[in-house]
Parts: sequence; C-alpha cells; structure tokens
Amino acid sequence: MSKKYLIPFALILMLVLAACGGQQTAEPGVAEAAANQPAADADDGSSMDEMANDHDDTMAESSSDDMAESSSDDMADTDEDHDDDMDKSHDDDMDEMAEDHDDDMDKSSMDEADEAAEMEMADEDDNMEASTAATMDLPLWQTLAVTNAATGEPFSLGDFQGKTVFVEPMATWCSNCRKQQGHVQQAKMQLGDDVVFVGLSLETTLPAAELARYAQGNGFDWTYAVLSEELLAVLVDEFGRSITSAPSTPHFVIYPDGSFSELSTGIHSAEEIIAQIEGAQS
Repeated sequence: MSKKYLIPFALILMLVLAACGGQQTAEPGVAEAAANQPAADADDGSSMDEMANDHDDTMAESSSDDMAESSSDDMADTDEDHDDDMDKSHDDDMDEMAEDHDDDMDKSSMDEADEAAEMEMADEDDNMEASTAATMDLPLWQTLAVTNAATGEPFSLGDFQGKTVFVEPMATWCSNCRKQQGHVQQAKMQLGDDVVFVGLSLETTLPAAELARYAQGNGFDWTYAVLSEELLAVLVDEFGRSITSAPSTPHFVIYPDGSFSELSTGIHSAEEIIAQIEGAQS
C-alpha cells in the first residue's frame, strides 16, 4: 500500500473505531432509559387515569350541580308560574264576582227606578182620572178659565174644590159694588184663609191691569178677574139675567163639594155675609 494512501485510511479507521466505541457507551444509557420508560409510562398512565378520573369527577360534579341548579330553577319557575296562575285566577274570579255584583246592583237599581217610575205614572194617571172625573161632574161655568188680574195666572172657579168660595160679580164704576165689597172685606178679616173670595168684573173688555189697580186702590185683597163673554153667557144660563146687573150686587156661594147656592142680590152686612158662608160650610 502506498504511503500516500496509508495516512487517510488510518484516519478513517480511527473515526470508525471512535464511532463504534461511542455507540457502545451510549447503549447502557439507552437501556436505562428503556428500562425507566415503562415506569414513566406507568406514571404517565396513572397520571392520565387520575386526570381522567378528576375530569370525570369534575364533569359529574358539574353535571350534578347543573342538574340540581336546573331542577331548582325549574321548580322555582314552576312555583312562580303556579303562583302567577293562582294570582291571575284569583284576580279573574274577583273581577268576575265584582262585575257580577255591579251588574246585579245596576239591575236592581234599574228595577227599583222602573218600579218607582211605574208607581209615579200610576199615581199621575190616578190623579188625572180623579181630576177628569171631578171636572166632568162640575158645571161648565166652574171649568172655564179666567185670568187673575194681579198675577196674570189662569184659574177657574172649580180649582178651589174642597173650600168655600164667595163669588161676587161687580163693576169698577158701580158704587153699590164698592160698598158691598167693603162689607166683604170685613167678613174676610173675620173668616181668615179658609174661605176664598173672588170678584168677577162684568166689564168683559176691561184691561186686567185696570181691574188690578181698582182692587189695590180700594184695599180689596182677594182674587179679581175680568169675565169672558163665554163665561158670562154660561152664568146667565145658570143664574138668570139679574147676574149681569152690577148695582143689584149679585153674589153666590160655592160649597166645598162643588155644589152652589142660589143667586143673592142686595147689599148685605158683614154679619149676613158670614152667616151665608158658614151656612155653606155646615
């Protein structure tokens, strides 16, 4: 072998030997590592098992807590919903009871109002029938209306049923009428308000205001009215023509039951007038 090849070959051989020696030295470490590997693997397996167990326990605990919490929440929600349903049902029942009570009260009030209205209408009908029947029984001259000279209100001689009425046809120009009415004033003061006094002017065209001034000026404080042509004609039919003669001071009395006396004429004293009226009341 040439010298120039010997030196490189020697270097290569040294390198190979060095490599083989290093492998043999490393093998025990590898073996030890291999020997220790099962233990490590065992430890890793145990750790993995523990981790798995811990994870399972954690999962189980978490699942149990979640289930418990969910169950509690569900129970709470159920109780709350039940309470809400109970409250709503109770409120609905109370509202319905209140509404029914209000309806009953309204119906009762309406029934009472209707009954009261019917009774009032029945009373009015009875009064109208009684008034109509009474009016039908009265003579025409007691139903014809005249106007109160002082107040302007209409009235008829039949309006004073139940009282004694002293009626005197007169005229504002008649001196005998004025004297007679002086006696009537004295009688009225003694009799009080239980007797109604009415002066009827035979002057059918006389203004009511003028008749009112006549009565007030003479101190005659009772009801005065101007006769209408119709009422004067009916009075003539009932009492005769003498009722139209003012100087003869005609007068008559209507009794409380609507019947009446005959026509009287002539000037009568207050005592005679009272006697006539008391005779009518007895």
